[in-house]
Amino acid sequence: MAIEVRHGISRFSDLDIYLFRQGNHFRLYEKLGSHVMEVDGVSGTYFALWAPNARSISVMGDFNGWDTRSHPLSARWDGSGIWEGFVPGVGSGAIYKYHIVSRYRNYQADKGDPFAFHWEVSPRTASAVWDLDYEWGDKDWMEDRGGKNALDKPFSIYEVHLGSWRRVPEEGNRPLNYREMAHYLADYVKEMGFTHVEFLPVMEHPFYGSWGYQVLGYFAPTSRYGTPQDFMYLVDHLHQNGIGVILDWVPSHFPNDAHGLVYFDGTHLYEHRDPKKGFHPEWKSYIFNHGRNEVKAFLISSAIYWLEKYHADGLRVDAVASMLYLDYGRKHGEWIPNEYGGKENIDAINFLRSFNEAVYKAHPDIQTLAEESTAWPMVSRPPYLGGLGFGMKWNMGWMHDTLRYFSLDPIYRKYHHNELTFSIWYAFYENFVLPLSHDEVVYGKGSLLGRMPGDNWRKFASLRALFGYMYGHPGKKLLFMGGEFGQWNEWYHEESIHWHLLQYAPHQGVQKWLRDLNAFYRSEPALYERDFEQDGFEWVDFSDWEGSAIAFLRKGGGDGKNQVLVACNFTPVPRKGYLLGVPSGGYWKEVLNSDSAYYGGSGVGNSGGVEAAPVPHFGRPYSLPVDLPPLGVVFFRKEA
Repeated sequence: MAIEVRHGISRFSDLDIYLFRQGNHFRLYEKLGSHVMEVDGVSGTYFALWAPNARSISVMGDFNGWDTRSHPLSARWDGSGIWEGFVPGVGSGAIYKYHIVSRYRNYQADKGDPFAFHWEVSPRTASAVWDLDYEWGDKDWMEDRGGKNALDKPFSIYEVHLGSWRRVPEEGNRPLNYREMAHYLADYVKEMGFTHVEFLPVMEHPFYGSWGYQVLGYFAPTSRYGTPQDFMYLVDHLHQNGIGVILDWVPSHFPNDAHGLVYFDGTHLYEHRDPKKGFHPEWKSYIFNHGRNEVKAFLISSAIYWLEKYHADGLRVDAVASMLYLDYGRKHGEWIPNEYGGKENIDAINFLRSFNEAVYKAHPDIQTLAEESTAWPMVSRPPYLGGLGFGMKWNMGWMHDTLRYFSLDPIYRKYHHNELTFSIWYAFYENFVLPLSHDEVVYGKGSLLGRMPGDNWRKFASLRALFGYMYGHPGKKLLFMGGEFGQWNEWYHEESIHWHLLQYAPHQGVQKWLRDLNAFYRSEPALYERDFEQDGFEWVDFSDWEGSAIAFLRKGGGDGKNQVLVACNFTPVPRKGYLLGVPSGGYWKEVLNSDSAYYGGSGVGNSGGVEAAPVPHFGRPYSLPVDLPPLGVVFFRKEA
């Protein structure tokens, strides 16, 4: 006998509806979607969907033979556009879709639930009723994470694509599932000394080749690797091992799959109607209408959901530049100016400010990070000062200039010295992260190691020098998986990164160098405490363009006495007795040297350290005669 839908049952109060319409309801996942509950002693599932332009909506699934007529929802009386109903006997694990018949153009479609907590494994496209019960074990981490995520703390981020970090060749080359990944990844990240991992989007996405950046399930971790509880276990285990978790989040655009958000109720509900604003010509995806209150509430609810239900420590917001500019990726005549005639997207600006205000108000102990590739001002400054409100911003300019410089044959680097030094001129305008990300090892760009010039010895030496320069430079650090041991090939999402290379000494050397860089970075406040303060950095010499050498001081603490000297030689010629001016006498200990034989280098160094002589040099009262190794970076610490 068919189970009847019970109407008149709702999880919404009048206040919920008011906040939703105003765009200020940021926990919509508690109201919309599917929720197992008990009504008058009867267990079942409450379904609620926003579709204001539907003529009728029904729930179909494995519990009713996918009948589009047997379980209709009813529209609320208040004009909110919300449809709801309670279906007795339907519990966690039930598979379902919504059959939507529009008021317009005889349009009807079967849609997944925008608020579903779980989905079928791709390529299947239905949603799943799911509870989120889980017993967390990361209480210590959560109570103290504000200290670990503070801007004056070390951030060394390991960027990971879940499906290709490690695979199981004995089982058809399958990816690790979430629970397997938890142990392998936590052990490796701890061994390597990274402070955080950043996952490319884990949110459910239909096309695996999008790497997760074409999201449809804004409230569900992809089922490719397990259940929501399995992903919780992964985050939990990382936290219990002292590792923070940052999630990539994509509020800019979504794919055109018919079961998804596009043309949801026969109208452009989530996207702009005009393709000049609502369709991304390069990505062939649809752009959210950030000026619509209900869409704003949907997206910010998603952000807070991942912070609350999955204990994420940060959200890295993808493609911010595409949101800020109305002409992004468009030619003349293909975009619509704003009300003032400009190219700035005022709705998106307001959305980003609201997003940051909401998440920091709810969770002041997390961080948001912007991938913003232009010179938009004050991305990482508070909205009340006119900023966008992010905690940090990726320094794309540093990334592009630095990789271009390092790809040059050393003989030509002297003509491009400014590409190495220019980043300091703007290093403190924003709270920068220095990324060597996945985007730099795909689409014919080559791997980091492959981009280094010269023979193999020079390639490995240059890669170690790149990492040394990065860890000395102001800004938090991010490295995509595989770079830490010098993978030769570009990253390919259908296979594991090339762990087998670690049987070879040069790759072991790069990995050891990265591990020791992380350890020193985390132990030395001068390298992270004042990342975003001009007074935390001081040039020693940036003028030696002919020798392609630079040197600078990093300073920690309020008095600036805690200092580290970083000296770099980006030619293959050792420089003996190279004179550097330093502010104080005494012994300067060589604490790290990328040219050490331990890392695969030639062994040019300073026998443990150098005593500063009372000989003025470059305006400083003391000088330090150091041996700069070929294609090397050396760190010195002033001993008390």
